[in-house]
Amino acid sequence: MKVLVATEKPFAAAAVEGIKAEIEGAGNELALLEKYTEKQQLLDAVKDADAMIIRSDKVDAEVLDAAKQLKIVVRAGAGYDNIDLAAATAHDVVAENTPGQNANAVAELVFGMLVYAVRNFYNGKAGTELMGKKLGILAFGNVGRNVARIAAGFGMEVYAYDAFCPKEAIEAAGVKAVDSQDDLFKTCDIVSLHIPATPETKQSINYATVGQMKNGAILINTARKEVINEPELIKLLAERTDLKYITDIKPDADADFAQFEGRYFSTPKKMGAQTAEANTNAGIAAARQINAFFKDGCTKFKVN
Repeated sequence: MKVLVATEKPFAAAAVEGIKAEIEGAGNELALLEKYTEKQQLLDAVKDADAMIIRSDKVDAEVLDAAKQLKIVVRAGAGYDNIDLAAATAHDVVAENTPGQNANAVAELVFGMLVYAVRNFYNGKAGTELMGKKLGILAFGNVGRNVARIAAGFGMEVYAYDAFCPKEAIEAAGVKAVDSQDDLFKTCDIVSLHIPATPETKQSINYATVGQMKNGAILINTARKEVINEPELIKLLAERTDLKYITDIKPDADADFAQFEGRYFSTPKKMGAQTAEANTNAGIAAARQINAFFKDGCTKFKVN
């Protein structure tokens, strides 16, 4: 079977070596398409591929139409909104992600940015500490659990809400479960977002939701840009000069968050999974999942 690694933003060399060892060790063929600049290059490369590993690359109906032999595509990472799931299903292609492989990297970034924010972006003025603060985690999946683990080391009070995770499971991790998303925003000094971008969550973090937060609160988003209603959040930040918003996601070009100097920060690009360890872990996990699929039809991480 031919496995195509199609990455406009390539894996680290160590990750490629690990992927190659897994794929070829199982008797399959590996092909690389790295740093491609035009979609046609992807369309040409996928024509004879039986499987594909991607990162943030888009797999839409046009790509799937070109991939006549494709049986499985694996997104090396947790998010998979760059795959057209309906089109994949229509083409009888299994779509998978690699949950948990980037979780620690994202969680560590949360606290890197939080310390930066509570210390006033290192502007020389006195800031505050994280110890004793109430941290709310919205969605208690792999990343949320790692955030809770690190928060305990800072001596924070940790709360969580997840509509799909039983309260008992949250509390078994030493975290206080609240009854609703609104309760989380009303209770906590800091809320960290870890929800996926779904029809239910898109634009859900809005004026009314964030407006419930305490004086001096911080909202941090290392999830997806689509969950934020940017115009409403800008309106709120203009009215509530006590609030801070920090994120590893660049806003829309017309979203003027720059006006909130000292209360807003974003990284130059999506940074949550950008560590050597996460890069390698996710790539190798994707290769192993493809091997398992070809060996015995395993679709444990199927998302469509």
